[in-house]
Amino acid sequence: MGPHPAVAAIRLAVRRVLHDVLTEFHRHEGPGGPGRPAEEAGRAAPAASRYAEAGAAGRLALPDRPALPDRPAAPLVLVACSGGADSMALASALAFEARKLDVRAGGVTVDHNLQPGSALRAAEVVTRLAAMDLDPVEAVAVHVGREGGPEAAARDARYAALDAAAERHGAAAVLLGHTRDDQAETVLLGLARGSGIRSLSGMAAASGPAGRYRRPFLQLDRQTARKACLVQSIPVWDDPHNIDPAYTRSRLRHEGLPALEKALGKGVVEALARTAQLSRDDADALDTWAAEAELAVRDETGRLECAKLYVLPPAVRRRVLRRAVIEAGAPAGSLFARHLEEVDRLITGWRGQRAINLPGRVEARRQGGRLVIRQS
Repeated sequence: MGPHPAVAAIRLAVRRVLHDVLTEFHRHEGPGGPGRPAEEAGRAAPAASRYAEAGAAGRLALPDRPALPDRPAAPLVLVACSGGADSMALASALAFEARKLDVRAGGVTVDHNLQPGSALRAAEVVTRLAAMDLDPVEAVAVHVGREGGPEAAARDARYAALDAAAERHGAAAVLLGHTRDDQAETVLLGLARGSGIRSLSGMAAASGPAGRYRRPFLQLDRQTARKACLVQSIPVWDDPHNIDPAYTRSRLRHEGLPALEKALGKGVVEALARTAQLSRDDADALDTWAAEAELAVRDETGRLECAKLYVLPPAVRRRVLRRAVIEAGAPAGSLFARHLEEVDRLITGWRGQRAINLPGRVEARRQGGRLVIRQS
């Protein structure tokens, strides 16, 4: 008798991603080549020394296993695990599938220090991941700032910690437990902000530097992950922030989406997830068009020519402008549609207006039929 359908579904999703990681790893590294992770050279260090180093860096880690001298190079895949049902289901599937493939599997949990007892819970997650035979496993404590609001600040701190962990261990990929429900919420949040099609495309199956972050569960619902944990007797932790109405995503999850389903019928989550994929395809095509168009709208000195920008379709032109503003030093996360609309008016509604001030001390002005974008 095979595994429960929920368990089979999460394992299949992870297996597909691991096959992709292996294919890419061997394409770029080659068997026995430079793909052997750098950290293996340090695995002979005493465990006590590694514990001391981890403690000094604000990390709780379990010692790595000794390396096998003749072991072939194999990619390391980390799972980002909060202890919740989605990420614990992901960790269990990774542990199961990695044993059947030429993949090393480890885990990282991020302690945001936002709740009493968070360090203890992080230590419990480390213990559970180690019990699944994941190696290396560690907890990383972070400081969450205030920029952009609590949810954005926590997300920024978390991804910075995951990036550092991936670099530290030489990981080929980091798996994230975002589900189809998370995707639907992301699309609705983008819609509420009046964002463009890129925001409506939600989360990509692969994102980050060189596609580091992988999301195997984007086609699975949250209930499937929870059911997989239940039938495997995997303990999970339900973050109280996920039901706290002070957080926008929590209100959307527990009030907004249920209201939509009540008004429109079942299938809203699936429809929003399909919208995300269709929007992503369109956004990718427009980005490619804009990259090609940018080469044609610059003069011999590299400056943007307003007349040539004017004849571009608005969606393409604004992408060219966005790329130029970011290249000049504006932080991408601080650049909103209203900023680009003002810059676009220098092209389409020119009446001698002054320079436009943009995030990152960048300014855009029209000068002699050219659009000049630079830091002040």
